[in-house]
Amino acid sequence: MVRCARSLVAVTALGIVACRIEARVSPPPTVDAGPDLRVSPRAPAALAFRVSNWRDTTPPWPYAISWGDGAADHGTIVDRVAPAHATHAYAAPGRYAVRVTVTAHATDTVFDTLTAFVEPPATPQVFVGAGDIASCWRAHAVATAQLIDSIPGTVFALGDNAYPNGTAVNYAECYQPTWGRFKKRTHPVPGNHDYDTPAAPGYFGYFGVAAGERGLGYYSYELGAWHIIALNSNLDMSPGSPQERWLRADLAAHPKLCTLAYWHHARFSSGTTHGSDPQTQPLWQALYEAGADVVLSGHEHNYERFALQTPDGRADPVRGIREFVVGTGGGGAYRFGPSIANSETRSTDYGVLRLTLTPRSYRWQFIPVPEVMGETFADSGSGDCH
Repeated sequence: MVRCARSLVAVTALGIVACRIEARVSPPPTVDAGPDLRVSPRAPAALAFRVSNWRDTTPPWPYAISWGDGAADHGTIVDRVAPAHATHAYAAPGRYAVRVTVTAHATDTVFDTLTAFVEPPATPQVFVGAGDIASCWRAHAVATAQLIDSIPGTVFALGDNAYPNGTAVNYAECYQPTWGRFKKRTHPVPGNHDYDTPAAPGYFGYFGVAAGERGLGYYSYELGAWHIIALNSNLDMSPGSPQERWLRADLAAHPKLCTLAYWHHARFSSGTTHGSDPQTQPLWQALYEAGADVVLSGHEHNYERFALQTPDGRADPVRGIREFVVGTGGGGAYRFGPSIANSETRSTDYGVLRLTLTPRSYRWQFIPVPEVMGETFADSGSGDCH
């Protein structure tokens, strides 16, 4: 009995069923240079890039980087998995087109581009986004993406970015048509739905270098005068865990006046679906001891802002951290229960949080989607760095 894939069945002139033999074509090689860079003049601009689908070739592969200001770097990639790294210091403010070109052999030369925004350290930085974003059966992610269309700056995605399971198909069909147009300026973290598929291959495959080291998903970067830390609340966060130790080392290495961290599961929430997550408290503890200022989370599909507080939920107007829960990117809205301690405002509207980060302070504005059920809620204010 002949068994063929339906698309490969052929019938000969004698009526004999045969299977067409087709050569399996490997996908073309690609290079991923990560998201756009934002850096100050004379500060090191750190670039990480990785090559995929090199077919049957093996490293080393030569690369060339054009930094857009007349400078260039050359080197070789020696690892198929780990990203290559390069740094460059720009002399003057401006917007520079960066191009990374990698060659395996004469017929396989690939490149990726990004933009380096070089701005004085005092330049206010816009940081905008939400979590719990895109599903193909709801249009709310379309509406929140339209809000970001008119907002410049760096985008954060707080996890559960593509429903229902964060697979490659979910990202391609649900996230890419909406928030995917901000990919070059997005710094993401994963959510629990991204881990519905073990090890979150859809998430790490889609965001690539921007997601940090594959399998870990925590990393940090500079945004103007602020130090920004992206963490993975799906991994072990207990005291002494690899992630908690990494966080403490990162904070010690970057003793900036202003620090912001973000991850998926909310430490504090008045929501009834998930509520507060005490497992994240060790991350809060490390941040609190280092004098961090702001934490962003999602998971609860609503918006809630808290007063400055300690890791165990006591008000601390001097050294406390302000938390924003922003699970409002497009997933179905969740209800609130009674307000827990230090909750200052809350809403079930869809929308995005816009933060303006200055050298010594920050301003916030929650921007709702007016087209959905006539939302009129808004929230804004400001705070100083510790």
